[in-house]
Amino acid sequence: MKTFILSIFFLSVFSFGFAQTGTGHKIVFQLSANDTLAHKALMKQLGNILTVAPDTKIEIVCHGPGLEMLQVEKSKVAEKVAAFAAKGVDFRACEFSMKERKVDKNQILPSAGFVEAGIIEIVSKQEKGWSYIKAGF
Repeated sequence: MKTFILSIFFLSVFSFGFAQTGTGHKIVFQLSANDTLAHKALMKQLGNILTVAPDTKIEIVCHGPGLEMLQVEKSKVAEKVAAFAAKGVDFRACEFSMKERKVDKNQILPSAGFVEAGIIEIVSKQEKGWSYIKAGF
């Protein structure tokens, strides 16, 4: 009986260890504010997250007024966006917001990508188990 209980214990510990190996957090941020202080705060949060949990998958979806963070002519954090993108952070501009605001793709930072609809992207990520965080104040 002792052997059976010990076997179950070691099997569960062994299985738990394998289940946790290589798994990281997955976070999707929604940015809909054009407040440059919020943009700078988001950059700080990204740095903090990647310092503590460097294998975290992160995507920032910018839509509405938040699109300004990714616009070449308006972004105050363009260098930081490029640096985080180089580390694997995905920045996405909402194409619906771009149409509404008459922003062409060539006006978006080259380190960013695009999604057809920001809200649908966020919901899709949540349905796949990503954690959601609203960026801004």
